Amino acid sequence: MIRPAVVAGQFYSGQKESLLKSVESLMPTMVCKQSAIGLMSPHAGYIYSGSVAGQTFSAVKIPDEVIILGPNHHGRGHLAAVYASGSWETPLGQTKIASELAELILAECPMTANDSVAHLPEHSLEVQLPFLQFLAPQTSIVPICISHLPLAILLQLGDGLARAVTARGSTSPDSRPLIVASTDMTHYEAGEVAREKDFLALEKVLALDPEGLYEVVQEHRISMCGVLPTVVMLQAALALGATNAELVAYSNSGDVTGDQSEVVGYAGVRVF
Repeated sequence: MIRPAVVAGQFYSGQKESLLKSVESLMPTMVCKQSAIGLMSPHAGYIYSGSVAGQTFSAVKIPDEVIILGPNHHGRGHLAAVYASGSWETPLGQTKIASELAELILAECPMTANDSVAHLPEHSLEVQLPFLQFLAPQTSIVPICISHLPLAILLQLGDGLARAVTARGSTSPDSRPLIVASTDMTHYEAGEVAREKDFLALEKVLALDPEGLYEVVQEHRISMCGVLPTVVMLQAALALGATNAELVAYSNSGDVTGDQSEVVGYAGVRVF
C-alpha cells in the first residue's frame, strides 16, 4: 500500500523540482556530519521551520533505516500506530517501509499496533520525509504515530524500540536505525515567553531526561505537541547508550514574519 502525501502543496511544495530546490536551500553547506542515535526535528511549514529541520538533518549521517516518531494531531487510530508495510510518497518519489524493522518493533513493543488509519491525515511524520529523501534516497522508514499514552508506557515503548534497533544494527552502532522525534515547541505565545518555556523543556532534552521533560511540560503547560514522541526517543537513546545531546538550532515563526506577538517555537537536537 502506498501512503500518498497529504500536505504537499501546503507545508511544502507539491512540485518535484521546486521541492528539490527548497530542501537544498535549507541545507547548510560545509557541515561535518556525525553519527547519531536520535534527532528532534520540527514539523511546521518549511517556510517557518524548514531551516531548523535542514540544519538538524544535515548534522548527522543518515543510516539505511530511520524510525520517525510523531504526535497524533487528529486523534484517529491506535494510540501507538506503526505503519508496517508498503511505501510513503512525496513529490520526490516513494520511500519504502522498513518492514522487517517494523515487525521487530511490533514484537518488542506490545503497546503498538499495525495501523495505517492514524497516519492517513497526519502531517508530523510526512514533513520529515523529503529531508531524508534528499540526503539519503536509499533510506527506508518506520513511521510511528503516538497519541495519549501514560509516561510509564512511553518509557516501555522507548525500551522496546531500543531492543529492536539493537537487533537491526548489531554489527555496528553506525548501522543502527536512527530515531527521529517530530515536534514543534511552544504554540501561539509571545516570542520571549515561548523562548523561556521552550528552554525549560530543552534543558531536559539536552540532559537526556525523558521523565523530567514529561513533567516540566505538564507543570509549565508548555504546548510542545511532540513531547510524547520526544520522551520515547530519549528513553530509547538512553537504552542505546546515549551520553550527550546538543542543540543544533532554535528559532520561532516570528523570525520569519517579523511579528513576535504570537509565535510557534522550533528546535533541532542531535542525540549521540
